[in-house]
Amino acid sequence: MTEQKLRFTPQIVLQLVLVVLVIPLLPLLITQRWDWWQAWVFAGVSIGGFILSRALAAQRDPSLLVERARFADHKDTVSWDRYLAPMVTLGGGLIPLVAGLDVRFAWAPRIEELWVIVVALILVVLGYVIGAYALMENRFFSGVVRIQHDRGHHVISTGPYGWVRHPGYAAAAITFLATPFLLGSWCALGPAVLVLIVLVIRTRLEDATLHAHLKGYPQYAHRVKHRLVPGVW
Repeated sequence: MTEQKLRFTPQIVLQLVLVVLVIPLLPLLITQRWDWWQAWVFAGVSIGGFILSRALAAQRDPSLLVERARFADHKDTVSWDRYLAPMVTLGGGLIPLVAGLDVRFAWAPRIEELWVIVVALILVVLGYVIGAYALMENRFFSGVVRIQHDRGHHVISTGPYGWVRHPGYAAAAITFLATPFLLGSWCALGPAVLVLIVLVIRTRLEDATLHAHLKGYPQYAHRVKHRLVPGVW
């Protein structure tokens, strides 16, 4: 294996601007309500969580950032994930987009109970913590589903991978479902549920792919029974 270095091409810079800045700030940009504290909290957690998780992952294995940044360049991505991976990304952006539009145009009554917002914030932060833990623990945590022969792909069973087989997806599901409540938008639950469905489908297909093509995965799956939710599925 040759050492890979992250090169900031225009495509990667655009991805970073969209994911790190534009999407987290969408509710504020759409509404122009600069006193909307939940939107500022959402942006802060999203931006801070992304930067901190990547910084920690880079300390463990810098090649992981290259793998994730170049996800669109991989020729061995499984065919179905060329559609599902962008759908997850799009769905993650639709949640704050719809929340912002909901507030601006008053589509539905707001969620205003403080305890609901606080619980949602805790869940969003928890999702980022679990996701960062999975990213740090698994050097093969790619942005697309592929068997990474070029990187010596093997089963990871430590850390959160001892709880469920796909903790990254579990973390994303927690964050996506909690975000509408943090932003006080019932309407944003629509895209959140849709992206959750896509995540479940992607989890099932990825699990089947790993069973079939990754050495040692069936034995790992026998030990760690559940894919997303401990004791459930």
